[in-house]
Parts: sequence; structure tokens; C-alpha cells
Amino acid sequence: MRRIALVEDHALISLGFRDLVAGIEDVTLVASVVSVDALAADIELDMVVLDLRLADGSTPTGNVTTLRERGWHVLIYTGAEDRHLIQSAARAGALGLVRKSAPPEELVDAIRTAATGGEVFSTEWAAAIDAAADLADAGLSEREAEVLQMYAAGETAQSVAHHLGISRATVSDYVIRIRRKYSQVGRPAASRVDLYRRAREDGILE
Repeated sequence: MRRIALVEDHALISLGFRDLVAGIEDVTLVASVVSVDALAADIELDMVVLDLRLADGSTPTGNVTTLRERGWHVLIYTGAEDRHLIQSAARAGALGLVRKSAPPEELVDAIRTAATGGEVFSTEWAAAIDAAADLADAGLSEREAEVLQMYAAGETAQSVAHHLGISRATVSDYVIRIRRKYSQVGRPAASRVDLYRRAREDGILE
């Protein structure tokens, strides 16, 4: 029996998903939450079905990374069309993607495959993996990605500092480190426009 969880912030979709999984003999849904933060880190799971876009402001990169660090496989379940977000999920280690518009049998097959660690292949996912491979990973920490998300979107350093509860100088240090990390992997980010482009490429900024 494979144990899975769903991270989805739309109640109707969660209900439909729960009903579908109830009919799968070798899979059990042990948790359904609205964010990755709401999922207990010590829960026993094989795989997490993750919505690509969540209302809590989190990113696919941060969410997939967190789930993978806990030892769980990740399957993306989405209606979104943003290729940058899909690429960032692929780069972070998700096993594949299923559209919310897909037939139930396709979703069931994908769940069974991903729950055992298998990749869920599709033309769209293959394109995302290829695109992700073309962009070197800067290796940003979760906090660095959080700073980049706000700063690249046009927030001032002072505004970012206020929102995160840190000093303006600390924000400046983060920005310096972010620029250095991108530069080290051959993706220059000397200007704010460059940072915006890098954030878009990595799915940190929609």
C-alpha cells in the first residue's frame, strides 16, 4: 500500500481527488492540506501530489525542494500553463506533471508510477526537463529565493526587510550573494532587470 498526501488549496478539487483515490486499492490518501508548511514533517509518506500554484505565495522550487528533503517523491498536479513554473518544478526534482483536466485513469496511472519513484513522462514534462537542464542551478537557499521573489518584483530593500523582519543591510547582503551565485553558474545578474529574468527562468517569480 502506497501512502500519499495532497497539497491543494481549492476545496472542490481536493474533494474530487479524495473520492478518486478512495477507489484505488493500492494507494491511500493520508493527508490533504492547503500548503507544504501544513504537512507534518514526520508523517509517513511515499509521495506528495502538489499543486503548482498555491495561494500562500510559495514557489514550486521551494515546495518541491522541501518535500524532496523529507524523502518524499513529488508529482505536480496543475491547471497552470506557465512553463517557467513547470521548469522550476522539474529542476527541483519533481517526477512529472498531470493536468487537472486529465482523464481520471491518467491521474491514477501517474499516482501509481510516482508513488513508487517512477517518472511520469509526457511531451510537456520532457520539454521542461530539457529546458531545466539548459539552465544551471544557482543553488539559492529558501530565504534567498524569498528575497529574490520580492526584490525582483520591484520591492525596495527596505520593504523586503520590513516584510521579512530583517535589516536592510541583511537584505543587501542576500542580494549580493544571489548575484554572486548566479554569476558563478554563468547566469549574470548584475542589474535588477537581470535578477527579474533569473527569477522568471527559475519559477521564483511568475
